[in-house]
Amino acid sequence: MKFLEQPPHFLFFTGKGGVGKTSIACATAIELAAQGRRVLLVSTDPASNVGQVFGIEIGNRVTPIPAVPNLAALEIDPQAAAQAYRDRIVGPVRGLLPDDVVRGIEEQLSGACTTEIAAFDEFTALLVDSSLTADYEHIIFDTAPTGHTIRLLQLPGAWSGFLEEGKGDASCLGPLAGLEKQRSQYKAAVDALADPQRTRLVLVARAQQATLREVARTHEELAAIGLTRQYLVINGVLPAEEAAQDALAKAIFDREHVALAAIPPVLASLPCDILALKPFNLVGLDALRSLFTDVAADAAQDSAAPYLDAPSLATLVDGIAADGHGLVMLMGKGGVGKTTIAAAIALELADRGLPVHLTTSDPAAHLSETLDGSQENLTVSRIDPHAETERYREQVLKTKGAQLDAQGRALLEEDLRSPCTEEIAVFQAFSRIIREAGRKFVVMDTAPTGHTLLLLDATGAYHREIARQMGSKGMHFTTPMMQLQDPKQTKVLITTLAETTPVLEAANLQADLRRAGIAPWAWVINNSVAAARPHSPLLRRRACNELIEIEAVASRHAIRYAVVPMLKEEPIGVERLLELANQGQTTQGV
Repeated sequence: MKFLEQPPHFLFFTGKGGVGKTSIACATAIELAAQGRRVLLVSTDPASNVGQVFGIEIGNRVTPIPAVPNLAALEIDPQAAAQAYRDRIVGPVRGLLPDDVVRGIEEQLSGACTTEIAAFDEFTALLVDSSLTADYEHIIFDTAPTGHTIRLLQLPGAWSGFLEEGKGDASCLGPLAGLEKQRSQYKAAVDALADPQRTRLVLVARAQQATLREVARTHEELAAIGLTRQYLVINGVLPAEEAAQDALAKAIFDREHVALAAIPPVLASLPCDILALKPFNLVGLDALRSLFTDVAADAAQDSAAPYLDAPSLATLVDGIAADGHGLVMLMGKGGVGKTTIAAAIALELADRGLPVHLTTSDPAAHLSETLDGSQENLTVSRIDPHAETERYREQVLKTKGAQLDAQGRALLEEDLRSPCTEEIAVFQAFSRIIREAGRKFVVMDTAPTGHTLLLLDATGAYHREIARQMGSKGMHFTTPMMQLQDPKQTKVLITTLAETTPVLEAANLQADLRRAGIAPWAWVINNSVAAARPHSPLLRRRACNELIEIEAVASRHAIRYAVVPMLKEEPIGVERLLELANQGQTTQGV
């Protein structure tokens, strides 16, 4: 593997959700540890599944992996980090200030901004020389999906610049004087990220044109902030010998061959490794140790053909359409096809003459590429963090800023340059859009799980603040969280793949939602090989593995569900998406 040659101290694995970052990061950690090197594997994904891959509980502490000498792992838990951050700030004043004042401070520190900054502080602490990192020769970062990662890697520079330029004495984080000790840490983090001798960024992709275009954009954005030492890994490529087995395998092989032949020029110049699609799920040490080797499928093992009888997406669309309006939110792990399913549902509802607003909160959204066309009764939008932040800044300066003198306005402008401003702006845009669901369908393609949970955290914090202010006055109020919790107004569809890790993560997401009082309406199992009637040995092995996960969803997790088969052609464009939404009431395998 080229990306493993002379590895530096820091290795970052990033890319679109579902491309295999976690598997490759874990396999890399095992490989380096087997060479006798001391390795720390860190997940910065708010919805980390590193522990699931190794089959042990890791969490927000450095945890040795018992079965792999020299390897330890850490999952940065944003909620645990935020609580520790709040304790550091509130602890010294507890008992000194009145209880209502302390509660007010805690409430101010309960939002997504605090959560992000707390997790960010833990991240930067790993990039500087400290007792935490001194024992490790390599620190491997398994990052969140692309949009969240770009923001995370931009934050060291953003906060460092904010502190350098800060002229006031307060910000959304509290007194600037209290951040002096972080100033040197953020500067050291920027230096480490920009040093090619210390940091290597590995872009992980699939052999798909849309994915490769997104990786090309990621390459340029990260190179612009100094991360120039980049490698490319194209994961899960169907072996050529499978293409002769059946029409589905040939279609997949041809599609991947075309994508690789048209790889964007900025990626073509990078050192590149190609990993073959495996017939098994990449969970457990044996599977991870086999990731970097060629493993052939055993045709004899799969003489028993998989059989599948499950509800189709059309069944769910009928249930959604019956309400006439409402919010439909697609949630799930990155790379499971939320954008495709959201677009298919929105197009089918619009095709039935119903007014629909299709939108996305994903920072790495590609709705326009998926739709590749327009439809009557359908409007499409994207919550653009940069545009929403600028809109919010202008709004605040026109309202609060209008009554301030020059010095006060300058302080307000300084505060609005804080990276936390983006979180507030995105939440306001989210709230504005979902209000439309009272008179039409709003179908939302959300960001991957972790980023969505942070958005819901902001929604919950806003709800608690409004309830505190309005409830004490006996006034009636409705918040976005109340809308999300009302099954008559909101239907949450959890999208997943029929694989062990995505199903486990989807189940964890469902548990998080239920704790927030949000009950998922249905699950969608997307891109199912078992529902596509495969004949190639490798695809049949994968199909047999899928049946176990589909049964788990049907019997243990979902109130209602649908299975969407893997298609010979990618579901891009209005016509193919409508075909996807209009499949028959059941799907049957061989």
